[in-house]
Amino acid sequence: MYKLLRSFLFLFDPERVHHFSMNSLKRLCRIDFVKNNIRKRFVPPGNNQCLLLNMQFSNGVGLGAGFDKNALYLPELELLGFGFVEIGTVTPRPQPGNDKPRLFRLPKDKALVNRMGFNNDGVTAVAERVKQFKTQHAASKLVIGGNIGKNKTTPNEEAWKDYESCFKALHAYVDYFVVNVSSPNTPGLRELQEKDALKKILTNLQAINEQLAAAGNNKRPILLKIAPDLSKAELDDVIDLAMEIKLDGIVATNTTIYRRLPNTSPKVLESLGPGGLSGLPLKKKSTETVKQIHSKTNGQIPIIASGGIFTGEDAKEKIDAGASLVQVWTGFIYEGPGIVKKICSVLNKQ
Repeated sequence: MYKLLRSFLFLFDPERVHHFSMNSLKRLCRIDFVKNNIRKRFVPPGNNQCLLLNMQFSNGVGLGAGFDKNALYLPELELLGFGFVEIGTVTPRPQPGNDKPRLFRLPKDKALVNRMGFNNDGVTAVAERVKQFKTQHAASKLVIGGNIGKNKTTPNEEAWKDYESCFKALHAYVDYFVVNVSSPNTPGLRELQEKDALKKILTNLQAINEQLAAAGNNKRPILLKIAPDLSKAELDDVIDLAMEIKLDGIVATNTTIYRRLPNTSPKVLESLGPGGLSGLPLKKKSTETVKQIHSKTNGQIPIIASGGIFTGEDAKEKIDAGASLVQVWTGFIYEGPGIVKKICSVLNKQ
């Protein structure tokens, strides 16, 4: 059924289809019997609970950042079975992102290319939406992560201030944070993965976390999202820093700038322009990164795996490599709303 719907939706601009599909789902979920049927169909049955970083997840399958940038669809995504949703990437000030078109499908390779550029409504508006969700859905078990970044116009030497602003604004409402310094779509952002720059950002957030905890607020786990394009030495530097400062976890990985694909011609890829590649071609590199982190840390740093997860077997591969939880994004687009239930059915057999 979804394959037929997908073939129709893929006739249209990806970004427009994204908003049309999610807004349609939002409207449908206002009808109680439709909402209940969606829940029955897509929420995984049985006990799929996971505990990580003192957070209880209804299941170990999450939706990666970039899908619900502005926290507009949290109730609907919970109805589709997701155990956690990462909102953002959120920046201190609203920004439109890069010029359109900026999202492209590569169906022959089950991939996407995007250069969205941290388009979002700004942290004040997003924080208010998460607050409203928590108030209106007090019984919800959905774990919400806040993926934070810097504004495009903020120079790198001032980037730590942008991460601090987002952290403070979202701290009362999200369950954990992901520091995004690995998107290829904000000029110069990946330079912040260099050890000294990264240490300044992360240790500042850790200090604020401690201050807020001393004032009676719950500490929030802080994770780092890394690129799959780091060399082994660069990745080792990041891992060493994570161990040194006792970082709570790592999200591996973001999109890749690697562009050699088995089924899409170089000419087509070149015509799309710059952007990060996600989907099935990223699976192997993402898994290798997870393995390297797990091996070098002896499993001491929790890993959320993201990249090329389409099936339960893909997710199991990541778990076997050392991940604790998995995130989907491109797989959700290609496999449809049943993806969480299908993955959980495989992971439950472990």
